[in-house]
Amino acid sequence: MRIMGLDYGSKTVGVSVCDPLGLTAQGVETITRNEENKLRRTCRRIEELISQYEITAIVLGYPKNMDDSVGERAEKTEEFKELLERRTGLPVILWDERLTTVAADEILEESGVARKDRKKVIDRVAAGIILQSYLDWQKRQEAAQNGGTNEGR
Repeated sequence: MRIMGLDYGSKTVGVSVCDPLGLTAQGVETITRNEENKLRRTCRRIEELISQYEITAIVLGYPKNMDDSVGERAEKTEEFKELLERRTGLPVILWDERLTTVAADEILEESGVARKDRKKVIDRVAAGIILQSYLDWQKRQEAAQNGGTNEGR
């Protein structure tokens, strides 16, 4: 069972995948496009990665506003979710991504990546943070169902 994480932006989509056990997320790539609404090549690349990594579900970063309201960017993400579900046939889970880009930038800064080089990888790192957050939540849910232990894993 492998899950893909996506950080969907107006010109880029950061992509991450988890290991086969669903424990850790790794950034894979950043897909770029010239125009926001030109998604055919983006979707085709996502489909190629789904096949390559044998993905069974997608976690899509959901950029809600800090006051928990849904703005224009979140609405575009909801439309992208529907497109992905139609094209891939996979379940797409919207996952709160507030402050993930800030966290990704901090990680890259602490890792010594120069500011000018961060733009190339920040979406991929953000996708990894989104997916790892979801994986960690899933583990907590499983532990709670097993009476606080993670036996059987």
